[in-house]
Amino acid sequence: MASNQLHSIVANDFNAVNNVIHQQLSSNVPLVEHIGKYIIDSGGKRLRPLLVLLSAKACQYQGSEHVTLAAIIEFLHTATLLHDDVVDESDLRRGKATANNRWSNASSVLVGDFLYSRAFQMMVSLGSHDVLRVLSDATCVIAEGEVLQLTNCKNPDVTEIQYMDVIRGKTAMLFEASSHCGALLANASPEQVTALQNYGSHLGLAFRLVDDALDYTGNADAMGKNLGDDLAEGKPTLPLIQAMKVCSDSDRKLLRKAIRSGGIDHLDDILAIIQSSGAIDYTLSLAQTHADKANNSLTSLTNSAYKETLQTLSLAAVNRDR
Repeated sequence: MASNQLHSIVANDFNAVNNVIHQQLSSNVPLVEHIGKYIIDSGGKRLRPLLVLLSAKACQYQGSEHVTLAAIIEFLHTATLLHDDVVDESDLRRGKATANNRWSNASSVLVGDFLYSRAFQMMVSLGSHDVLRVLSDATCVIAEGEVLQLTNCKNPDVTEIQYMDVIRGKTAMLFEASSHCGALLANASPEQVTALQNYGSHLGLAFRLVDDALDYTGNADAMGKNLGDDLAEGKPTLPLIQAMKVCSDSDRKLLRKAIRSGGIDHLDDILAIIQSSGAIDYTLSLAQTHADKANNSLTSLTNSAYKETLQTLSLAAVNRDR
């Protein structure tokens, strides 16, 4: 299902979210607005705010604060993107120059800080201690995931367990917080809150696993980034980790050297090794497992169009090319 079809069931709410986002980007400092609007308007799937809206509605929420909550989640996500691109020294995202490339590293970091701060101002306005607690905890876990990934860079001895710890913190945590907080805002039952929390966690893992597979198999134009970007940064993601487990000694030596150097001088050879090793299928199979777990988490929810869209979303997360 296309992204616009997934969003169609909450189209009016999504328009309201976009209006809140642009209102809350208002600042007395023009550069804050310029960079904030540049990255917010640069595209993306907006899956995390979508999760907020769908989760709240799946729990029969009737108010309007889910719109504010969805905007908060998008601000938190955008702040991490601004910071990530500086740390990773990225120059391309979603087919456009990154903010740090167009302006500067310092500008990107500081505007990211502004978005974090504005998000917490908006959290306070919701008046929900539970939501504030979940999102405060989540931002700490996300930061830890980023630091853990940084410490793992250019280390060919990173294990699958260590890799999973990174993506749970760096990616899955905000997915989890999105669906979790949507349920909390709706005053859902404890069983439903746990169900949606688990759903978001597994969905986030599935999404990240597919992303990491696409880094070695996807279409660069469709993805809006360069093939092999993770390798260029020395990131030992699961396709590399699994390939090193099963490939020949000579191929393993090449992969280890590439991770240590953080280069793509032998990208074609590395792509061939990863493909022949079955590492992509292994990674995608694990992604499917987590997508299935996400779907299975929803059994306690009342049947509705919103629940069906959540189920479709988990399938779409693993059946995509970007």
